[in-house]
Amino acid sequence: MRILLLNQCFYPDVVSTAQHASDLASELARRGHEVTVVASRRAYNDASTTFPKEEVWHGCRISRVPCLALGKTAKWRRVMNFGSFFVSCALRLLFLGRFDVVIGLTTPPLISSLAALFVRLTGGRFVFWVMDLNPDEAVAAGWLDERSAAAAVLKSLLSASLRASEGIVVLDRFMRDRVIAKGVSAEKVWVIPPWSHSDVVEFDESARHAFRRTYNLADKYVVMYSGNHTPCHPLDTILESARLAREYTNLVFCFVGGGSEYPKVVEFARKHNLDNILCLPYQPLARLSASLSAADMHFVVMGDPFVGIVHTCKIYNVMRVGAPVLYIGPADSHVGDIASTCTGAPMFHVRHGDAGQVLQTILCGARYSVPDAAIRVAGDRFCQEALVSKFADLVEALHGLAPAIGVDDFSPVPEKKSRSLAASAQAGHW
Repeated sequence: MRILLLNQCFYPDVVSTAQHASDLASELARRGHEVTVVASRRAYNDASTTFPKEEVWHGCRISRVPCLALGKTAKWRRVMNFGSFFVSCALRLLFLGRFDVVIGLTTPPLISSLAALFVRLTGGRFVFWVMDLNPDEAVAAGWLDERSAAAAVLKSLLSASLRASEGIVVLDRFMRDRVIAKGVSAEKVWVIPPWSHSDVVEFDESARHAFRRTYNLADKYVVMYSGNHTPCHPLDTILESARLAREYTNLVFCFVGGGSEYPKVVEFARKHNLDNILCLPYQPLARLSASLSAADMHFVVMGDPFVGIVHTCKIYNVMRVGAPVLYIGPADSHVGDIASTCTGAPMFHVRHGDAGQVLQTILCGARYSVPDAAIRVAGDRFCQEALVSKFADLVEALHGLAPAIGVDDFSPVPEKKSRSLAASAQAGHW
């Protein structure tokens, strides 16, 4: 079977969509399929880093196209960057021929519409992998007026992608409900959460101590936010709690990653003269175990308006290393679904704006050790081996190479949370 995967980010890029797309592509190639990937030559978070035009990796043929690198400081720059990648992809697709299955992701937003058009013109089956939902995200963030002409065009492109797909993969039940509400048949929507990178991520005691020594954290209590820094995952409450905690000299707030909000964290630390904030760049996948294991507690953040639109996936690798979790966001979310099945695990909940409660929760959480067995056991449901295999089964089933798969086979999170979860969330502990 000939398979095409279309996304701006792919190996060796370090952002989440690149890592998950790479995992799926390599599994499909391992099964003997002919896999082609069209991606960008530029790294997503650092456009000055470029990758080879053509490469074969784990049996996948990667074809990388050029795009602009105007930065992310203004919306028009982002639009131009995305638009140039869109045009470059379209030109490259003209020379690739027909594929049996085309998998389109969502980086940049609505690149899936190009994949859908390609399938319509050349044949094959289209799988829409919804990593985030646009233009819903842009509207929720206030970047786009829902009544504008641009919003209408983007909504029509999303609708076209949904209609053209024969399989739609979403990340949680909230996202599934949003997609179905747009008039999509429930039978073709599958819930497959982003998996932990269990092939390379695990709790590593020696790497934990080495990382902490490198950054002078050996005798500190470390709380960490690791991943993409975006307005969809607002960090204001964490930053304010760091300001409140300046008197606790053994407490360090570590921010690891990048994104449009990363400079805001750096500036906040400078403005308030906070030496309890440590900012580090994205860690390569090979060092992810070290950085995640180094934390005594991890932040997971979800903006209130973004439930069912974006999906914070850092929780899966955090659970893999067994670290306590402090979730800031709405209780009714995929994080709440996960926490409802982790009875007795050190998973805490605080709402946005309550920096004082964040600090108190951190201080109370210091009695838990890393790794925590309950969190690690709960995280096994989201291991790479199981979920990547299920996704590959889905692709093969669409082409008749495997038995038909029902939607419930891809729903490892509970359909409904218990009443006790919502009640306990108000108190700060799941």
